[in-house]
Amino acid sequence: MARLRLVLFVAVVVSAALTPPSAVAQLRTDYYASTCPNLETIVRGSVRQSMAQSQIAAPAALRLFFHDCAVMGCDASIMIVNSNGDDEWRNTANQSLKPDGFQAILSAKAAVDSNQQCQYKVSCADIMALAAREAVYLSGGPYYQVELGRLDGRVSTRDSVRLPGFNFTLDQLNAFFSGLGFSQAETIALLGAHTLGAADCRFFQYRIGSDRSMDQGLASQLHDTCGSNPSGGFAFFLDPTPVRFDNAFYRNLQGGRGLLGTDQVLYSDQRSRGAVDNYASNQGAFFADFVAAITKLGRIGAKTAATGEIRRDCRFPN
Repeated sequence: MARLRLVLFVAVVVSAALTPPSAVAQLRTDYYASTCPNLETIVRGSVRQSMAQSQIAAPAALRLFFHDCAVMGCDASIMIVNSNGDDEWRNTANQSLKPDGFQAILSAKAAVDSNQQCQYKVSCADIMALAAREAVYLSGGPYYQVELGRLDGRVSTRDSVRLPGFNFTLDQLNAFFSGLGFSQAETIALLGAHTLGAADCRFFQYRIGSDRSMDQGLASQLHDTCGSNPSGGFAFFLDPTPVRFDNAFYRNLQGGRGLLGTDQVLYSDQRSRGAVDNYASNQGAFFADFVAAITKLGRIGAKTAATGEIRRDCRFPN
């Protein structure tokens, strides 16, 4: 029965990864060269301002991009607010998404549309992709070219959300990400995005004192803080440099100091440990593989003119 549930789960995820060839073909780095030539400069300035206002704006915007692309494709459906409450961001799996990420996207959209040449010509989905790049780059990570030309979806439903759990095993991670078209190696590189940000006690409380892969010093520290309030209220950094995009995340896993079980399993499982060791010692290799992985993520479920639009307000279909 457990195996059947896993097969059905993968089948649901696979449907999100099926992108029409025409949609992939329309993505290119110079898509707005004539319609909004200053697009990337405008988005960078806006994201930089959001980061100055909030330390978690960068990790929140980067995480938002993944949560969007992994559900129904990269179509900004995570941004939609439905009057009946049936939308993606109100699914329990998305309740930990921080308002700072949503606001960073809305601010970037407002900045783009305030430019008369660009007004209402750039999709929210493309702004999310650019904001994710800026979150990485402005935090010290690699600069990479972003493929553009996505259109915004018109549908967002609570029940469409299927995301990895914070306690997934390596087999469960592989099953989920293979449904999106990723190999195990690509998955490990993509999860390096956790080098930015923090997690609340409720996401790792179950590991404290029971998971032998957790460093005992860290377990003691977490027990003292989370023990009195396991449901939340306290956030711990995912690695020692939470506002810098680097390879410290993987070095953290080597020492048993990963917070999330689904992160630490990358090192505790022998099948993925070699990749962690490689990235921990070679930041350049991590950067190169991360760029390839997030570019691939950005191609999932791209909408065409037949299935998408350019929203005037990212929160509401036109």
